[in-house]
Amino acid sequence: MNSLDWAVLIGYFGVMVAIGVWSHKRVDNVSDFFTAGGKMPWWLSGISHHMSGYSAVMFTGYAGIAYTYGVTSFVTWSFPIALGIAIGSKLFAPRINRLRSRLHVASPLEYLKNRYDLKTQQALAWSGMLLKIVDVGAKWAAIATLLSVFTGVSLNQGILITGTITAVYCTIGGLWADALTELGQFVIQLLAGVAMFIAVIMELNDMGIGFLDAWDRPELQGHGEPLVGPYGTVFLLAFLFIKLFEYNGGMLNQAQRYMATATPREAERSARLSAVLWLVWPVVLFFPMWMSPLLVESQKTDGSDSYGLMTEQLLPHGLLGLVIVGFFSHTMAMCSSDANAIAAVFTRDVAPVLSKQARAWGERSGLIAARVTTVVFLALSMAVATQVNSPTFKDIITVVIKWVAGLMGPIAIPMMLGLLRPFRRSGPTAALTSWSMGLLAFWLVNYPISWQIEGGVPLQYQVSIPLAVSLILYILIGFLKPEDTPERLAVVERINTDDDGTAAAAVPAPAGGVEDTVGTQAKD
Repeated sequence: MNSLDWAVLIGYFGVMVAIGVWSHKRVDNVSDFFTAGGKMPWWLSGISHHMSGYSAVMFTGYAGIAYTYGVTSFVTWSFPIALGIAIGSKLFAPRINRLRSRLHVASPLEYLKNRYDLKTQQALAWSGMLLKIVDVGAKWAAIATLLSVFTGVSLNQGILITGTITAVYCTIGGLWADALTELGQFVIQLLAGVAMFIAVIMELNDMGIGFLDAWDRPELQGHGEPLVGPYGTVFLLAFLFIKLFEYNGGMLNQAQRYMATATPREAERSARLSAVLWLVWPVVLFFPMWMSPLLVESQKTDGSDSYGLMTEQLLPHGLLGLVIVGFFSHTMAMCSSDANAIAAVFTRDVAPVLSKQARAWGERSGLIAARVTTVVFLALSMAVATQVNSPTFKDIITVVIKWVAGLMGPIAIPMMLGLLRPFRRSGPTAALTSWSMGLLAFWLVNYPISWQIEGGVPLQYQVSIPLAVSLILYILIGFLKPEDTPERLAVVERINTDDDGTAAAAVPAPAGGVEDTVGTQAKD
């Protein structure tokens, strides 16, 4: 990097902070901070939903997969995400929007007190927060790895720089700042991605290699196969189910985008836009990665540095800075949205259980608590990021694929399926059992059982078995021990209808004697 690249990078950071300051004017209360007051246009919500699913892991971990295996990086990652969001646009998006518009909640987990009970809500809230700390920690480590390639700063310095800038704008402006910065980041990503795509095409032409000819080169042998290596059919199907839950709200931050739109119909349109973007745009981003074995030789065994090396080799200064900004935009978009989501869960779901004072928070004190929680979450995730390459967490892609994909299912299934009428018989017993047994299955498959098998348990089973265990138990226990009380049925009906008939029954007070703002505000 030279002074021009640094100018582009510093200018980008300045614009992000400026957007946060401007968004501050639109945040008057907790609802504005966490759900944009339900005033976000569907197209902005869709772009924000799309951008909040990316991170620099794509340019490190998935770049390594593309370098090693080729197009399977698209087939087993962005394609199932696009399909999952498309399905979720009808199945989940409208119902999640009604959590805000009909139940008047500000956290995606807030409705669980009444859909199940307080214990279930707290179990999912705490496990979801802990998982997100690890997930976001991996994202900080990924962007810091790229920063070190280009600038030579240490991993910890890179984590501190990106985390601090993100903390400033998302803490000041809330979800509005997240969405508006993600819009700007989308534009930057568009310019950077197209620049890199053209640069690779031109370099291949200079080498006398055409688009179709490239796939016949020995360096790309087998790279055109859709399912190779550990990324086979079982992995693809498991990943589709995982992403169906995760990218439609199971990891919380995407659920906020649906909640932020004005109506269920706009939430559906938002999801469809995001699905189209996931289907089309990653092809442009992945193409240079697929061609990377022809252009560079990775210095790491997993190929995670290949994209960084290629950008340094192919792009002139200025454009190099723009691509680096694109790396930052991915990670900062996802991490800021995650921070906002977890702050919502803590301030709305956890703090009122831990403290009587939190139950009496007004608009100002609640907003201050939300901002403080956001900063604390980011600080914890940055601390975890410094340990991502430790023996406990191993490398970046292991954290993202194995830990997050494997643990997300048991947390998301009770939350997501609890929205749907066909699962109305499943109550607290089904939810807690599926959650706890899914987590136990993850531990058994990834550690004791894997230790006893030569070569370990294949990745596809590491991520799919916990999800399968949770899903089967949730459905089976709901059938064997139905807990569909009139109060719980009323909650389900409110989520599934927009009319004011029987579905408008009052939502009951939560278990455990905790004051429930949802129960009082949701009465029509």
